[in-house]
Amino acid sequence: MAEHRPRVVFDCMIFLQAAARRASPSGACLALAEQDLLELYVSPAILAEVNDVIRRPQIRAKFRQLTDDVVVEFIARIEQIAVCVDEVGTGITLARDPKDEPYLNLAARSQADYLVSRDRDLLEAGDTITTKMPNLRIVDPVAFLIAVRAQFGNNF
Repeated sequence: MAEHRPRVVFDCMIFLQAAARRASPSGACLALAEQDLLELYVSPAILAEVNDVIRRPQIRAKFRQLTDDVVVEFIARIEQIAVCVDEVGTGITLARDPKDEPYLNLAARSQADYLVSRDRDLLEAGDTITTKMPNLRIVDPVAFLIAVRAQFGNNF
């Protein structure tokens, strides 16, 4: 019997870190999606945020390798490997940081197993959120990689 491929949502910073540093834990998370070992979900709003953030002058100054061509190719690759959910909804709220709600609502809509983030508001909201979505685990990239390794072994 085939293993269930985890359904996963990455927040914007995971995408940014993966674009800037392929050898990072975030880059390893994205590589799993590229290898079709997980189902990565995005929405138009999340793609727009990633595109905006990755093009900001202060980000580009810090990560000089993120040229226009690299950014265009990176966004195109995400569009190619991810499932884009057009109608996400707004049923999940997070008073602590409403800017994180698109990720939570996408996780709910896609019935995600994991929301991968380094955002403290999301990570600390995990217990509150999982009462509404009991199958969702909100974890940082390293914890996600450990969990996937536990599920699939070292063959991922």
